[in-house]
Amino acid sequence: MMIRRLGLVFVGTALIAACSGPAPAPLPATPSGSPASAAAACPESGIRITAGAVDAAMGLRALGILLTNCGTRDYTANGYPAVRVLDADRKPLEVTVGNGSTPISAPDSFDVQPAPVTLRPGDQVMARVLWRNTMTDSTAPAMEGRYLEIAPAAGEPAQLVEPHGGIDLGNTSRLAVNPWAVRS
Repeated sequence: MMIRRLGLVFVGTALIAACSGPAPAPLPATPSGSPASAAAACPESGIRITAGAVDAAMGLRALGILLTNCGTRDYTANGYPAVRVLDADRKPLEVTVGNGSTPISAPDSFDVQPAPVTLRPGDQVMARVLWRNTMTDSTAPAMEGRYLEIAPAAGEPAQLVEPHGGIDLGNTSRLAVNPWAVRS
């Protein structure tokens, strides 16, 4: 009986420890196929932005985004991606985007100081988009984004990605982004 109680205490403690903070979002899948097909899919800018799966653990949504240098010259990523949320008709939604996890969650390993990272052809860096599906006003409708328009930095050309499951912001209209960095 005593062993059973200790087992339950151990399991409960392990579950609490496992849920103490958001886990990093999984890396987006890299394109498959021959090098020729990957090169054909490379935008004129020489960089491609892709999104992974949305991790919705404990109400915190985390979406890993990957910037790949698919061009033939070095590219330097620096700072935070510029992100806009679009609806199903690809119209921008009124969303406040904060830098770093703090506007949405406790700081974690993704909250590094922005620093320039030079990518050789084929190299990748990752950032993360965070939000919560929180309703704070029962009279305000929930905001549903379908697409993200993501630029490597403000003023650079944006690319459209469609995260699986969409962007369910509740009615807080806030999300946060982490800076581009090399992550394993």
